[in-house]
Amino acid sequence: MHSSTLISEQSTNSTDFPRQFARSRRFSLGVPRHFTVSPDGRRVLFVRTVSGTDPVGRLWQYEDGAERLLADPALLVGAGSGPVPEEERLRRERARERSVGVVSYATDDAARLVAFALSGALWAVRTDGGSPFSVPAAGPVVDPRPSPDGRYIAYVSRRCFHVVDLTGADRQLARAEDPEISYGLAEYAAAESMRRSRGYWWAPDSRRVLVARVDTSPVERRYISDPANPAKPPQAIRYPAAGTANAEVTLEVRSLEGERVGVEWDRKAYEYLVAAGWDAHGPFVTVQSRDQRTVRTLAVDPETGATEVLHERTDPAWVEIIEGTPARTASGALVLPEDEGDTRYLTIGGQRVTPEGLQLSAVLGVEGERVLFTASDDPLETHVWCHEPGHGLRRLSREPGRYTGTARGGTVVLAGLTPRGTEVGVLRGDGAAEDAAGAAGDPPYQALASLAEEPSVTPRPVHLTLGERKLRGALYLPSWHEEGSGKLPVLLDPYGGPAMQLVGRARGWFTCVSQWFAEQGFAVLVVDGRGTPNRGPAWEKTIHGDQLGPALEDQVDALRAAAAHCGDLDLTRVAIRGWSFGGFLAAAAVLYHPEIFHAAVAGAPPTDMRMYDTHWKERYLGHPEEQPENYERTSLIGHGHLLSRPLLLVHGLADDNVAAAHTLRFSAELLAAGKPHSVLPLPGATHLPADDAVNAQLLHFQRDFLMDALKGAAGKA
Repeated sequence: MHSSTLISEQSTNSTDFPRQFARSRRFSLGVPRHFTVSPDGRRVLFVRTVSGTDPVGRLWQYEDGAERLLADPALLVGAGSGPVPEEERLRRERARERSVGVVSYATDDAARLVAFALSGALWAVRTDGGSPFSVPAAGPVVDPRPSPDGRYIAYVSRRCFHVVDLTGADRQLARAEDPEISYGLAEYAAAESMRRSRGYWWAPDSRRVLVARVDTSPVERRYISDPANPAKPPQAIRYPAAGTANAEVTLEVRSLEGERVGVEWDRKAYEYLVAAGWDAHGPFVTVQSRDQRTVRTLAVDPETGATEVLHERTDPAWVEIIEGTPARTASGALVLPEDEGDTRYLTIGGQRVTPEGLQLSAVLGVEGERVLFTASDDPLETHVWCHEPGHGLRRLSREPGRYTGTARGGTVVLAGLTPRGTEVGVLRGDGAAEDAAGAAGDPPYQALASLAEEPSVTPRPVHLTLGERKLRGALYLPSWHEEGSGKLPVLLDPYGGPAMQLVGRARGWFTCVSQWFAEQGFAVLVVDGRGTPNRGPAWEKTIHGDQLGPALEDQVDALRAAAAHCGDLDLTRVAIRGWSFGGFLAAAAVLYHPEIFHAAVAGAPPTDMRMYDTHWKERYLGHPEEQPENYERTSLIGHGHLLSRPLLLVHGLADDNVAAAHTLRFSAELLAAGKPHSVLPLPGATHLPADDAVNAQLLHFQRDFLMDALKGAAGKA
């Protein structure tokens, strides 16, 4: 950095960015989310806080161009006065929930009755008028959901499954026989790795419920303690580490009259319950083999519990789970993904309805014969599409970005990360798809206001296609930097793993963080390598058996290609930072390529793949008893003696996803090998630290560590 360089207003504003980033909970507060559209398409329900720094979620209804507040926890007598049940706390952790108050809700089929939980109490509100009212419940309430006809609300309390009517008449339909048994909740592997966050499904007639029974007794115990509070006893959790036993998950059909029918399938061959549902054609489930190479969709006879195979998918690596599938149209046609070559297609009734090169991401919903889904024909964008007989395939979102949405009654809600930030639009009428390209405010497009804070840093990415594999990258330079005025130290800022992309035509919190580091004097490079989504199944499955080699090779190749593109990158001063998989990648970079990477910050890194969970890790590396070499190749444990560069390890001590043991064991190995390094423990922090003060300082701490580490690196390279 040259003293003569004029610092721009953006660079000056960036000094406040870490505090803003923390108090806004990564700019998530004030953003509308969790949308439900009424059957006639006239009303949209959603959750939003009242400002970009207020953490309390409130329930809103949008109708005829106006918003109406349905439920404000601050105005409800007794709301928020009790502790959040442990099951609900864990459910919020799995959902990476950053707010309090009304964080989720469910409605009846007409979207007239809404149920939600506040600090374990059951509340409901009618959308056609009136105030929220409390509903007596048997105990602390988790995941309340009204019946389709709106007469009852089902919920889980103390691991037992209940149904209550609005007068408070409560029925315990399933009682937990043991402390290790629960009814109506998703087990760890489902919630964390399968995208299944729920454990029960109402029948359309509101007289029966399909309920999951989970027995965690076979699963290994782990203990999470708070070293900063030694008087507090440790918390025992059940965690299915790779190669160990999973929870035993079964299904039952429970009637309101107390009848019970067990659902039968070959649980020895298919131990994972991936998805379930109940529509007009009956209940259905999706099950998966332990090796994840076979997935079956089963129809369930609710009278006998017998199952019939409707569809089977196989893959020599693994069958990818696509959110929202399976589903069925009104005629009974199955909605499923299909991988062929390097394209993930959407199929309806066994027929492909999407073209080659359009990569299915998720199915958002089915109404009649119309299927709403997200897909990418460009790795930098994800759009909402629909398919309907007679109309074919149409893209509903038009502006660049990454979108999701929901639809009903001719109305579509589009929520997208765009280059301007989060934007939510309501498209009304049958012609919504053709008119979606209209400017905000033009009929039939109406915007739902986002009250999120405007970041004090404006991302300025230069999108690059790098190397022989055409890696998608984004280069962030300081706003005050003039091309050719001097060399900049380089900071790689990847995630680089499955299920997440950081490079795109959208402004997210991660793009703002990368730009903030650029304003500190770095040239920041972000790259999505092999294994990341939306570039086809072959691209995703290149990492099968080796999650490290291809991912790290892509970062190295991209760095060299970016330096050839921009001569101001100083390859004698290169650092890398990341969190979770990105932290693992950062630590691996300085272990295996010290000639390229001169310093690293690794946040919550999974250093020993044997300690990560069964479903996620065995998907990519196989069973550790059958393919131990894959775990040896990919784990950092056992390779600490290679460290020769400055490394900062950061880890929350209450992390139940990537346990703090990953960092502590790796640190002990480094110490035993005489390898200097730094460790920053975060007492009480989980996988994503929630403390605003901690989050505000973490960015400063990482910046200072990296700047100090790179001093003199050019002379040692």
